[in-house]
Amino acid sequence: MQQIIDRFLHYVKIDTQSDPSSDTTPSTKKQWHLAEELVEELNKIGLSEVTIDENAYIMATLPSNIDKDVPTIGFISHFDTTPDFTGTNVNPQIIENYDGKDIILNSDKNIVLSPDYFEDLLLYRGQTLITTDGTTLLGADDKAGITEIITAMQYLIEHPEINHGEIRIGFTPDEEIGRGAHKFDVEKFRSEWAYTVDGSQIGELEYENFNAASAKVTVEGKSVHPGYAKGKMVNALSIANEFMWILPPEETPQNTSGREGFFHVHSMKGEIESAEFELIIRDHDAAHFEKRKQLLRDITKKLNGIHGDCIRLEINDQYFNMREKVEPVFHIVEIAKEAMEEVGVTPIIKPIRGGTDGSQLSYMGLPCPNIFAGGHNFHGKYEYVPVESMQKAVEVIVKICEITAR
Repeated sequence: MQQIIDRFLHYVKIDTQSDPSSDTTPSTKKQWHLAEELVEELNKIGLSEVTIDENAYIMATLPSNIDKDVPTIGFISHFDTTPDFTGTNVNPQIIENYDGKDIILNSDKNIVLSPDYFEDLLLYRGQTLITTDGTTLLGADDKAGITEIITAMQYLIEHPEINHGEIRIGFTPDEEIGRGAHKFDVEKFRSEWAYTVDGSQIGELEYENFNAASAKVTVEGKSVHPGYAKGKMVNALSIANEFMWILPPEETPQNTSGREGFFHVHSMKGEIESAEFELIIRDHDAAHFEKRKQLLRDITKKLNGIHGDCIRLEINDQYFNMREKVEPVFHIVEIAKEAMEEVGVTPIIKPIRGGTDGSQLSYMGLPCPNIFAGGHNFHGKYEYVPVESMQKAVEVIVKICEITAR
């Protein structure tokens, strides 16, 4: 337990926030700081073929210790943290023997992590929690996954009596901005399948995710003195607002769950002469996903007919539901499910309301379900992770390697 805590705390204190406005890989220079430390650590614990390429993608191998042909499998996590909330000067707090009551994250700013709002906290009474200090995110997404993979590999090295085939591990930059798999060399990774260790609550096992696209709507207006504007002014802000009001109000992130898709407007700027807003489109069902994109095109056509071709729409696909690529090799999900059950974890099989590197990797020829890393409330100041969940993730990784060798 202490090894997991020490390793995790060291990782989260290194700022690795990614930047969607950058066109480099990794998108921020500071991601190199942790990447280079990880390479050193992988060599130190005794892995072989430890490499890091010019884009900071890390790979390493735990050689097989059995004399029979078994599949090479992999485990993958990302070391960047989200640009949604600051990851600078992370100051974790350790809450031992959690009593089920409010946790004061920051008394000066009155920031409280409460089970009245975050009910999942009550699942972890009596356990050791690692939280933020209320001013940053924690970084369990996905430094918990990195901690668990490295700890599991070290455990296998120290316990050669546990049979396993060849194991490959990979750590990526820029997952949080949708680029984690863009430059991942699947051929070099040479695994038949892999698992991303990037889920949340203990027991999560996911092989479905959203189909995802981004969209940008730009409106060009005409500014005229408001006293003499009748029939002349084209108010770009008003038209942008009109576009957004046509979108179904019940199909937003805050009003959907499970397999329900949504539109999410996440940024807007402008004035009378010019306005733009950006949104994301999400749906698990491929046909519904295409209908959502078509709705944006239909709204654009309608409003251009009314206001005179002043709207420009750009849509870009981001990733697709991995289920299509995982179902033909469904035994890889069954192995993970069996591993959880063998170490006393109840599998929670559900679709991801988001995406992982695994969704893109599955379409690149590496089927890649997602297993839990243990954290909660990612991407903000209320993030926390139970250490016992991280311990169980280590056990699951070890057991997957053992079952595959059977």
